[in-house]
Amino acid sequence: MKKVLVLTNSSGGLYDFRGEFIEALCQKYEVYVSMPDDVKEAELVKLGCHIIRTPINRRGINPLEDLKLYRAYGKMMKEIKPDLAVTYTIKPNIYGGFAAGRRKIPYIATITGLGGAFDRTGPILKLIVGMYRAGLKRAACVFFQNEENRGIFQKMGITAKRTRMVMGSGVSLEKHSYEPYPVGEETHFLFVGRVMKERGILEYIEAARRLHSDRIFFDIMGYCDEDYQELLDDLEKEGVIRQIGFHTQVHEYLAAASAIVVASFHEGMSNALIEGAATGRPVIASNISGCKEAFEEGVTGFGFTPGKPVELIDAMEKFLSLSMEERAAMGRRGREKMEREFDRKLVTAAYMDEASQNLT
Repeated sequence: MKKVLVLTNSSGGLYDFRGEFIEALCQKYEVYVSMPDDVKEAELVKLGCHIIRTPINRRGINPLEDLKLYRAYGKMMKEIKPDLAVTYTIKPNIYGGFAAGRRKIPYIATITGLGGAFDRTGPILKLIVGMYRAGLKRAACVFFQNEENRGIFQKMGITAKRTRMVMGSGVSLEKHSYEPYPVGEETHFLFVGRVMKERGILEYIEAARRLHSDRIFFDIMGYCDEDYQELLDDLEKEGVIRQIGFHTQVHEYLAAASAIVVASFHEGMSNALIEGAATGRPVIASNISGCKEAFEEGVTGFGFTPGKPVELIDAMEKFLSLSMEERAAMGRRGREKMEREFDRKLVTAAYMDEASQNLT
């Protein structure tokens, strides 16, 4: 049986968004997963994966830590001798790709988003581009989740043997089934994502300060990734926001919301948007690549310019002016869009096709 090595920076992200692909791999190949945590270890083992625990500092830029990661990937490839490597997120893509390329192991990478990396200039940008070039130049295929990201890579001369486009990770239409729209006079906006500046938390807070009332609530679901916890605690005491925290099972929270809010500055493809839309909830989202593909203005949601709280507030006020029947209809149209364009089965099939081509 041929061997596949999967490199990721989060067991939760791998299982929640790519579990169907991993399951399909396990049915045909021997699958090893390198990951830094045990959040979804039991679920991955149940699928048939062999787990290798590999520490990763996801946001750190310590060269010694990154060198250790590269060496760890090289060591496991030497021992396992995989026939194919599959990498997700920045560090596995770069260091895993470099390690696989040096050993002439075919590998498939996925660009799940660029963050603010390519907004930089000067030597730092040159370093980032150089690392991506080294990590991806021997890739059998690089999957992109929006055309803008693919265009940036082409412009920067970051190439691979082939590239393919998928609609993000897709959405499980069974797991995120359509739910009837909430009844009652309350409106619950739900911010979904890590609490950090690049996710638009400051703009969301400003909108909450302006619009919250005894019938309009601003909820936040996600862990605090930057130094905002004290601010969030103070705002919660004032009744401006409500913290739901981080959850691996999000469907019930999406179903309880009136609208899903994603205010990011950068996205590959927003899982929060497509999961919310699949559940039948209107969305309020940044007009950026990785978000704008997931909704239709005035049909399934409303868009705004990220970093512009006035525009976010305007989008929310448009939503608040809708009747409950109009909101529910908007949610139903969002679900229909997900069924047409974002079914995860389509994404899984694309990955399995690419894997099969490199394992024959």
